[in-house]
Amino acid sequence: MGLGNTAKKLQRVADMAETLYQKVDELRSQVNDVKAHVETTSRKVDRIERDLDDQRAVLDALAREQDIDVDSLLAEAAIEEAEPTDIADAEPPADGTDGTASPGE
Repeated sequence: MGLGNTAKKLQRVADMAETLYQKVDELRSQVNDVKAHVETTSRKVDRIERDLDDQRAVLDALAREQDIDVDSLLAEAAIEEAEPTDIADAEPPADGTDGTASPGE
């Protein structure tokens, strides 16, 4: 009887090992796919960064040619972006009113 139980246990261990091997193999395949995707994405990002550097050089040259202060334009754009542009975006007055005058005023 002892050998029968041992054989069943060994078969179960072998089945579990086979299942684990299949899962590890699937995981290895997925990791390889992700690695390939990351490498492709990295190449694309590198290309985009080179293109952006080229475009920046052209824009800087054009700005110098036209006597445009790029830094001040960027600062103005950042300020405009940070400021609320819509009345709905503005905070209400601190006095608790809605900021509109009442009919008697």
